[in-house]
Amino acid sequence: MLKKRLESYFKEAMKHITLIEDAKEVISFPITEYDALPNLEKFAINALIFRFSKLQDLIGTKIFRAFLEVNKFDTQDKSFLEILKEIEKEGIIDIDTWDEFRKIRNIIAHEYPGEEQEALEAIELLIKKSSQLTEIALKMMERYNAIDR
Repeated sequence: MLKKRLESYFKEAMKHITLIEDAKEVISFPITEYDALPNLEKFAINALIFRFSKLQDLIGTKIFRAFLEVNKFDTQDKSFLEILKEIEKEGIIDIDTWDEFRKIRNIIAHEYPGEEQEALEAIELLIKKSSQLTEIALKMMERYNAIDR
């Protein structure tokens, strides 16, 4: 049951990863003025933001725990920080990198008038970091597939 659930999470992660990569192909760099972009690029940026957030949420709330449970680590009554520390011990991600993802997501999630340049910088950073987030999901899938099932 647990393995099926984790496999389902990985399948969902792959959908997000595919759509992230598709969106990145549409976006021209550097982004200097959001309002001047063609609508297709605006849609791609919004899709990228949405899928990055969904993938980060899926990894943080479901995949980390299920992955550790499959590897015989008891996650019951563990805080997210405890889970994250265990994931760090596994060499999958470090806490500082996860914190960067969280900060980027928070900047992108809130639009503040007069802070367009900060938002553009956050979008470019999100685009760069999306590859790193994707690598984390793929690394966990590889490790899972290497387990003697």
